[in-house]
Amino acid sequence: MKQILQHLSQYKTLTSQEAKDIVINMANDKYTDMQMTALLSMFIMRPITLEELKGFREAMIDLSNKVDLSEYNPMDVCGTGGDGKDTFNISTLSSFVIAGAGVPIAKHGNYGVSSISGSSSVMENLGIHFRASEEELKVQLKEANICFLHAPLFHPAMKRIAPVRKALGIKTFFNMLGPLTNPAQPKVQLVGLFNLELLRMYQYFLQQENTKYSIIHALDGYDECTLTGECKIVNNQGEKITDASYFGMNTISPSAIKGGTTVEEFAYIFWQILKGKGTDEQNNVVVANSALAIQTYHPDLSIKEAIERAKESLLGGKAKEKFEILKEL
Repeated sequence: MKQILQHLSQYKTLTSQEAKDIVINMANDKYTDMQMTALLSMFIMRPITLEELKGFREAMIDLSNKVDLSEYNPMDVCGTGGDGKDTFNISTLSSFVIAGAGVPIAKHGNYGVSSISGSSSVMENLGIHFRASEEELKVQLKEANICFLHAPLFHPAMKRIAPVRKALGIKTFFNMLGPLTNPAQPKVQLVGLFNLELLRMYQYFLQQENTKYSIIHALDGYDECTLTGECKIVNNQGEKITDASYFGMNTISPSAIKGGTTVEEFAYIFWQILKGKGTDEQNNVVVANSALAIQTYHPDLSIKEAIERAKESLLGGKAKEKFEILKEL
């Protein structure tokens, strides 16, 4: 590790294989907490390269417990987190709206690391029990049209690294890996990213994997389409800059999509919106992100048609129904 840290401190980069070996060694308890903190800090201070991200991702995939859900052709809706904005759980709510609109979902999620409440935090608070077996996940997809893949159950090697990430409390390169390391490796994805540099890397990865994808980055720093300003969207068809008017909606203030200060408050907001009792601003943000995902899965739909499907799912109770079925399972 001493040589690695010296190498990185001289502004040198890692090859894909070196990056892969480092994550495997971290998982296998080859480094102390102090060494891992120093390593993660190096990558906080400088941008990650494509080769490094590739190696880190390969290690995570190799170390994971994979599941085959391909018979359902599910999609994932997942942000990197790490934007520091503490919005309510938009992508997790959108997942249930999308499932209610008929698109199968294999949602990858985790507890909050750099945020107060990650998707797993809210799901657990609201009574969802995480499942790890392929058969149970298939039952969830069959009955609820959505399954939830709680990252610690599928990435057991990360158990050694998790306390270090939690202690740091800020985004690290592991935030960047979340949407790329879904153990089901879905072939359709809506991904939210916290910066434009990472967007280009993801575009490369998802093209290489022959994935149907949409990548979102709000230009005011969110890893979701928040309707607070302009948003860059990149997909298989090309790229564009949008704003709230693209969805036929009004621009909203950042305060309208804030979460709470505790997991309980985040869970309360989540449940209110899912019950159809959210504010117009909250509903619109969920509908906009859901519509982008529905259109990613069904590219023949216009954005207006996708919005109508999303609204029907959220306000017509279909999203809530999917949540309740998943909870019962």
